[in-house]
Amino acid sequence: MNAASSSILGIDPGTAITGYGVVTEVGGSAQALAYGVIRTPAHQPLPHRLVTIYAELNALLDRYQPRAVAVEEVFFSKNARTALSVGHARGVVLLAVAQRNIPLFHYKPTQVKQAVTGYGGADKRQVQEMVRMLLGLEEIPRPDDAADALAIALCHLHSAWVY
Repeated sequence: MNAASSSILGIDPGTAITGYGVVTEVGGSAQALAYGVIRTPAHQPLPHRLVTIYAELNALLDRYQPRAVAVEEVFFSKNARTALSVGHARGVVLLAVAQRNIPLFHYKPTQVKQAVTGYGGADKRQVQEMVRMLLGLEEIPRPDDAADALAIALCHLHSAWVY
């Protein structure tokens, strides 16, 4: 089995920017295979933005053929409009993954923080720095959405080691 076929794809969904991170475990250490973002133009109608996310996500699924996909649950704060927008993108992710029968796992933001830093109340900078350290990267992955997606993938990788 090659590294790509034993990989975990982490997704940080968003309509404007969807972060992705692909990690695998080699010799007991986590390694990043790829990370980045899917961007959609603000001027595009929502349905077209969702098609872009769907198409680019399918390309990632084809390329990395992950054994599992981990996605962050929608965090509902003061802005219901933002939560709804994230929900649209998350739905597209769930559809693409379900169509391929890839195991899908959902994690709350506090679970991701706990798995990566050991503290569920860690701030964004602490999570990003731990992602960098755990994956042996020279710099914190940019943009933030990519670092968040890697954290989600690491969360699942750490959870999978437990079971």
